[in-house]
Amino acid sequence: MPGIVLIGAQWGDEGKGKATDLIGTKVDYVARFNGGNNAGHTVVVGDESYALHLLPSGIISPNATPVIGNGVVVDPEVLLEEIDGLESRGIDCSRLLVSESAHVIAPYHRMIDKVTERFAGKKKIGTTGRGIGPAYADKINRVGIRISDLFHEDVLRDKVSNALHQKNQMLVKLYNRRAFDVEATVQEMLAVGERLKPYVANTSLILNNALDDGKTVLFEGGQATMLDIDHGTYPFVTSSNPTAGGACTGTGVGPTKINRVIGVSKAYVTRVGEGPFPTELFDESGEWLRAQGHEYGVTTGRPRRCGWFDAVVNRYATQVNGLTDIVLTKLDVLTGLKEIPICVAYDVNGVRYDDMPTDQTAFAAAKPIYEMMPGWTEDISQVHAFEDLPQTCQDYVKKLEELSGCRISAIGTGPQRDHIIEVHSLLD
Repeated sequence: MPGIVLIGAQWGDEGKGKATDLIGTKVDYVARFNGGNNAGHTVVVGDESYALHLLPSGIISPNATPVIGNGVVVDPEVLLEEIDGLESRGIDCSRLLVSESAHVIAPYHRMIDKVTERFAGKKKIGTTGRGIGPAYADKINRVGIRISDLFHEDVLRDKVSNALHQKNQMLVKLYNRRAFDVEATVQEMLAVGERLKPYVANTSLILNNALDDGKTVLFEGGQATMLDIDHGTYPFVTSSNPTAGGACTGTGVGPTKINRVIGVSKAYVTRVGEGPFPTELFDESGEWLRAQGHEYGVTTGRPRRCGWFDAVVNRYATQVNGLTDIVLTKLDVLTGLKEIPICVAYDVNGVRYDDMPTDQTAFAAAKPIYEMMPGWTEDISQVHAFEDLPQTCQDYVKKLEELSGCRISAIGTGPQRDHIIEVHSLLD
């Protein structure tokens, strides 16, 4: 049975939660491998809508074991609040496994994130202010705190003291903020650690053993390709690797155990935060997409920037992730448009680019070159076979498939769990 990676192929918010839930009902494990509670997935089951942040989307499936891998940075307070919220609604979270090697977002990380972003002014990155970047920075600087440290008081106190020796100087003298008390911070972290303890495990060993035993593991990425720290629109990116390669480093599972890589793309494009966005719409078309698609962040509530489908981005996502399949979401949002533009290439200072310019100065100057496709007016939410879609709708999907260089295996036609067309099996 396969190891399946599922990632966002654009700038995030593509509907990965729905895609993960679709596959998650048929797999044994769903493992988050990057990011923190700056990610947001919405899963709709019947009349119930679940907004997930740290928890893998598979938590909603009674048959899958949800796993938070070592590549995730965990805010224990947020995770416990999320667990409590789901359990109050009848969702069993006792199956959750959290890597003992995952790094912890400490209270001082959240404060540093907020004040540094505020002081950056016009040069801000557009972070969520939840401490994700500072926690990853400490990890790379080798002064981070891991989940396992929460169960060893002396070790934790030593690490917190070492971290705050420098950070308090910065907070007080540079940002005019109050210093964190070492002992109060340690006791706060020990308390949440005690509640987390039943979920903590050697998840790398568990996932490898599961794959060796013929079980299916779905590796779920937070954020998306264009926010990757190495391959995204740097510096307007996240602090981790949400591309397919991050699934291996973020869970401790080798690449030879990955059989399929699925990218999730909207039928148009959105972005939250700062940074270049070639197809962004600043007119009534952008407002229309935002209203029709309910484009507001699950985690932040911020209105998303909206634009037409960018085939250059999708070709790039196919390349850097090695995509085998695409799940196309929110196709229904485009219903009612007479014509639908597709960005097929960029104009950069008079030069045509059919492929992604990795020079970020060139990308920031990119202007979209559009090809127009006829739209459709029919309601497609109840359609369950590709051939039953309006012909112009089929033509639009086929064009996106051709331009992306990867087959489209599933199509989202509405917000409900069953509003989806499976063109090809995602598990064969």
